[in-house]
Amino acid sequence: MGYGLGELPFTYAEVGATKGELPAGYHRFRLRRRIGYGRVLFERSGAEILAYRMQKGTGIFQQADTPVAEPGTGLTVRLGVGPVGITAPCRVVYVLDEPDRRGFAYGTLPGHPEIGEELFAVEYDPADDSVYGLVTAFSRPGAWYVRLGGPVVRAIQHAIAEKYIDALPTSA
Repeated sequence: MGYGLGELPFTYAEVGATKGELPAGYHRFRLRRRIGYGRVLFERSGAEILAYRMQKGTGIFQQADTPVAEPGTGLTVRLGVGPVGITAPCRVVYVLDEPDRRGFAYGTLPGHPEIGEELFAVEYDPADDSVYGLVTAFSRPGAWYVRLGGPVVRAIQHAIAEKYIDALPTSA
């Protein structure tokens, strides 16, 4: 890992849990929103997600070990506003490459203000040709200032999830 993140342990035990039922003891969140129609849009959006489009589109992306998400990739995002921010280390846990689902999940590493995992994906519904952006996460405070922020931090997380999906293409 180019950024020295590969050796760091995840900060939570439930690694990979965004694939199924989200674990108890965390704030759990799921946002799924239609972004358009068609297999072409699904394929394009899936490729964009794997190239960190959701993070880049919200302005939080800093750097990653690989140009496209793959299991074990270390990456950092910058959380904060203006000059007040922190670098938050993460590592890709898994990549989804299914016929009707594409994306990846990353988990938090030591130094991240949260503890947990987040999935960024796109889903295709062959029944009606719909394409959906998806963000699924579970987290809890990992730093005192996140704990102190409580409901405000949760509201910010929800707003950022909306922006993640807004960053996806909406037409093929």
